[in-house]
Amino acid sequence: MTTRFRGITTREGMLIEGAAGWGEFCPFTEYDDTESVPWLAAAVEAAEQGWPEPVRDRVPVNCIVPAVDPEHAQRLVRASGCTTAKVKVADAPGSLPADRERVAAVRDALGPAGFVRVDANARWGIDEAVTAIQALDRAAGGLQYVEQPCPSIEELAAVRRRVDVPIAADESIRRAEDPLRVAVAGAADIAILKCAPLGGVRRALAVAEACGLPCVVSSALQTSVGLAAELALAAALPQLDFACGLGTGALLTADVVDAPLVPVDGWLAVPRRAPEPTHRAAVAAAADRAAWWQARRDRVAALR
Repeated sequence: MTTRFRGITTREGMLIEGAAGWGEFCPFTEYDDTESVPWLAAAVEAAEQGWPEPVRDRVPVNCIVPAVDPEHAQRLVRASGCTTAKVKVADAPGSLPADRERVAAVRDALGPAGFVRVDANARWGIDEAVTAIQALDRAAGGLQYVEQPCPSIEELAAVRRRVDVPIAADESIRRAEDPLRVAVAGAADIAILKCAPLGGVRRALAVAEACGLPCVVSSALQTSVGLAAELALAAALPQLDFACGLGTGALLTADVVDAPLVPVDGWLAVPRRAPEPTHRAAVAAAADRAAWWQARRDRVAALR
């Protein structure tokens, strides 16, 4: 990773080739085998079936601002060409003052017409979330939405009743036994979809239809192989009202393809299949990690 993001500095995964092309199997290393089953299903879908027909040929994306200082945040936003920025907050206890400064710097870089959204990755309790959201909303001159402020669906619903900023659900959808509970509980205004943890593009489209909420497609920190599947999901949604979180290739110091999927002027073109990894671009894993991933895939495949 170019900087620590989601608590990690190295991203690991496994590429799978099939009749339809390539898929990426990359559940985070702390996930158990059961939780990794839909990730393998998504990789197999890409490799063996391909994806549904798109209804658009390009997708708007937001830039990603990790927990960096304000000056660095401004450089990232200005270099991105995007008009929407997603800012990581709540990266450490007591980070609200630094979060406010980062959000204000991002607003300054975007200008008044841009959109600022923040992602807390479920780090707050209810009262803490309400306080932080109100402070960050002021710092941003208006937030587009706040993503996953609290861990549980019940906490999201409680926060949503107490703030004016729209609430987006991410972990509550992708790590839930029933992703539709978010909508039923009135816990969110927006659904964050990631096809990898939901079991593939087709499964994610079914979740989008059933939950009935506006959707934002986001990546799971994949290489361009896995990112192509997320783009396929965004391209196939009947309606796409928000920029998507698919500019995460900028967070990787290397990719596995010669021409990585990176946004141009805030947009990503939609590929019809995943780009093919190349030996020249691919980063070879150490033998022990390769064996670990092979064994993991075999265990997870036995659970499907």
